[in-house]
Amino acid sequence: MDGTEGNAGQPGPADRSHRSSVSSMGARAADVLVYLADDSVVPLAVENLPSLSAHELHRAVREVLQLPDIALDAFALWLVSPLLDEPSLQFRRNVFFPKRRELQIHDEEVLRLLYEEAKGNLLAARYPCDVEDCEALGALVCRMQLGPYQPGQPTACALREKLDSFLPAHLCKRGHGLFAALRGRGAKAGPVEQGLLDAYRRVQDVGDSEASLSPHYRAYLLKCHELPFYGCAFFHGEIDKPAQGFLHRGGRKPVSVAISLEGVHVIDSREKHVLLGLRFQELSWDHTSPEEEESVLWLEFDGDHEGTPVNKLLKIYSKQAELMSSLIEYCIELNQTSEPAAAQESASGPAPAPGPSPLPTRRPLLRRQGSVVCSRIQHLATIDYVEEGEQIKRVKPKRTTSFFSRQLSLGQGSYTVVQPSDSLEQG
Repeated sequence: MDGTEGNAGQPGPADRSHRSSVSSMGARAADVLVYLADDSVVPLAVENLPSLSAHELHRAVREVLQLPDIALDAFALWLVSPLLDEPSLQFRRNVFFPKRRELQIHDEEVLRLLYEEAKGNLLAARYPCDVEDCEALGALVCRMQLGPYQPGQPTACALREKLDSFLPAHLCKRGHGLFAALRGRGAKAGPVEQGLLDAYRRVQDVGDSEASLSPHYRAYLLKCHELPFYGCAFFHGEIDKPAQGFLHRGGRKPVSVAISLEGVHVIDSREKHVLLGLRFQELSWDHTSPEEEESVLWLEFDGDHEGTPVNKLLKIYSKQAELMSSLIEYCIELNQTSEPAAAQESASGPAPAPGPSPLPTRRPLLRRQGSVVCSRIQHLATIDYVEEGEQIKRVKPKRTTSFFSRQLSLGQGSYTVVQPSDSLEQG
């Protein structure tokens, strides 16, 4: 979720512009505009809008788009309003829709809608992604927009003209003024353009790719599945910067908090990389309400302080702290109730639909050294403690319970609290 957003049933992502979904209002009827991920609009003439349920509105959208039954679970309605004014209504991916079920989708329009949303998140740099993976995903977009690769067409310089259609904006920044004028069409291609062209050349067509783009939609989504925050709900927040110098206070830095069925990621909004990634089994959490103090989401996880095991607390300032806390709790509950069904489905359910070249599902490339999806705990200003939440410098671990009670049961997760030790001395 971004800004001050919500939805009819779950939190949602940012919208692209300031817009309203109620275009006209009469005594009994209203024209409702529902926006799709590609910014196209589904207009609905609705009688007695105040009494219409979200389920009925969702069904009306599915009927207009002629979507199959799987769309009921795959998509949700999102109410988005960046400035707490008239919201826009968006038809987006359901954050509670498991990726394993996404692999079973065959309908091309459903795949296209999921692809458009994933592409939008990647181009807006909401999904931090290493350059080589951005190139691989951008190459699939080239294939869908430009057709199969033909030697010499397009050239790397030609790709430069529409580079921001294929790659995130921060990878497409061009020069200004005199430098931009000198770097014209005839200029030598840069490494970004050439890397994209090389990846485009490697895209392989499978089956009747001319008749259907489904294999390429699916290949794009499979590649996005390697990103740990694919399908997340996003929230705005701030964290404390580490202090710089003896008397200099660090201030705060803006972050995005991405929450999914798999865990929580804290993303540096400016540097476009992950600061912290935790599975639910690896954390405890709580929040403080505005009545108590500034609204804060607290994340607790294992770490070390000068080689000594400690519990670490990360303080995330956000007006949406309570909403984030509730979403974490609901995701954990949903996982616990769905695990038996998922195990049974994996044993007897349908196989994933065929696609182009098989893509790995274990993220081998995204664990490369220095990857933007790896945690950077050294960049965080955390509170390290071992006794009743006391901030420490040199420590003797004595805690046998978590600072927070909200966590998965110890039998289900890998999160551990610091245990007593007589071999370490407190400084």
